[in-house]
Amino acid sequence: MSESSHAQHLSVDDFDPAASSLTGAVEPAVMAELLSIRSSIDNFDATLVYLLAERFKATQRVGILKAKHRLPAGDPNREKAQIQRLRALAESANLDPAFAEKFLNFIISEVIHHHQAISQSHSAAAATGGVPVVSLDGQGFVADPQTAARMDASGTAPQ
Repeated sequence: MSESSHAQHLSVDDFDPAASSLTGAVEPAVMAELLSIRSSIDNFDATLVYLLAERFKATQRVGILKAKHRLPAGDPNREKAQIQRLRALAESANLDPAFAEKFLNFIISEVIHHHQAISQSHSAAAATGGVPVVSLDGQGFVADPQTAARMDASGTAPQ
């Protein structure tokens, strides 16, 4: 099963917040405190996922703009400045700057990969003589004149 089809079958409701290999091995009061703290961690994780989703929606728009104007997928000066900025933010938040830099480098590499894919699909759509239209999954372009005719005012295909 592919990762994307597998993900469609997952639900937040399938998650057991009390799952632990420590159940029955520690005092109930300790377990209750542990689960309470983990509940907060779960909330933070959910927030991070939604923040990353919004961030990638924005970087997708950047990728589309770059593809339309044949700009390079990466911007080394921007990336360097962002790493310096994030390291400073990490220091002020008492977070290990090296960890923050590794995290941002991972995100940057994913964004560049997405931008390259968008650029390639945009070029392929243009080469077929079609109108490049953002695909429904937001991951690239399609060359479907019927979809182009149904585009909304923002310039994206209807979902």
